Amino acid sequence: MPLSIRFEELDWQQTPIGEISLRRRRDPALDIDVYEVKLGDEYLMSSLFTVAEIELARLGLAALPGAGNGAALPGAGAGFDVVVGGLGLGYTARAALADPRVRSLVVVEALGPVIDWHRRDLLPSAAELTGDPRTRLVPGDFFALVAAGDGLDPDAPGRRFDAILVDIDHSPRHVLHPGHAGFYQPAGLRRLAGQLRPGGVFALWSDDPPDDGFAAVLDEVFATSAAHVVGFPNPLTGGQSANTVYVASVAPDAASG
Repeated sequence: MPLSIRFEELDWQQTPIGEISLRRRRDPALDIDVYEVKLGDEYLMSSLFTVAEIELARLGLAALPGAGNGAALPGAGAGFDVVVGGLGLGYTARAALADPRVRSLVVVEALGPVIDWHRRDLLPSAAELTGDPRTRLVPGDFFALVAAGDGLDPDAPGRRFDAILVDIDHSPRHVLHPGHAGFYQPAGLRRLAGQLRPGGVFALWSDDPPDDGFAAVLDEVFATSAAHVVGFPNPLTGGQSANTVYVASVAPDAASG
């Protein structure tokens, strides 16, 4: 098979945090196209490993009040308002939209090229996300928006959400930029919790095993928290790999002022 078919760089752009590229390659062993994102020489994400990104949405939304207990779906005009921090290849956002209780989805993404890839339909199933009327793709620095305290929806300052699902850094200890580190401390997470409605949920993807130190911070800030280990087959090694999804909730009777 010619190289031009086996491998293609779909886009390359300079960003404030470095050179980012989107590549597509054909994996002959699996007989599938693999989409990969690199930041400089570092791999950020791959369509080979999406189980935990999907579980981030599933586990986060399952922790919302009424989930999984036979409660009726929200009626007309009701439903959950959700934020996804970090668009990536779109798996978390699409998994959130698959939940019929979700009435609106704001996806905050700092890197303009990533949003552009979806709008140009360079990624599989991108149209499912961009074509859904519940979705808004918001260019912006998720961490800066949290720190500013005005909310995660630039069109509605102070708006609160039922769930905030975040997949940006490798883990709370392995961040893409030093400026992100403060988010994972008590003060940063308190600002995040203040943007949730009573009973609201914060869920976070991590590439590292469960971190007792970060779990203690979650326990300090939120009413409940748990770390879920999500295992999945690794076609590159022939074995198993795992990510962690943290899920934390504010109290159902938390002050809403």
